[in-house]
Amino acid sequence: QVQLVESGGGLVQPGGSLRLSCAASGFTFSSYAMRWYRQAPGKERELVATIMSIESITIYLDSVKGRFTISRDNAKNTVYLQMNSLKPEDTAVYHCNAHRLATDYWGQGTQVTVSS
Repeated sequence: QVQLVESGGGLVQPGGSLRLSCAASGFTFSSYAMRWYRQAPGKERELVATIMSIESITIYLDSVKGRFTISRDNAKNTVYLQMNSLKPEDTAVYHCNAHRLATDYWGQGTQVTVSS
């Protein structure tokens, strides 16, 4: 069955870094665009970063450009989100998503808390 399992979240001080990972199984990973979404309490879910299946083209939310980097390892069926210079407003549950045509798969999410 399809699984997306996120890891790497936690508590970090402002200015710190975290690296999220999302391990995928049960589908052809290399054929899917991979995305990271986040949702903070009381706020709508927002798309943070996308990496395409073709040429690994990347797209970022304006507020994370220059701080976050999405990457993928098709040999390991894993997508990463390197988050640097974290700010309190980055606090949210981060979800991994696999997207292709009309199909979407979701992970359960990992909590990221940025606080001193």
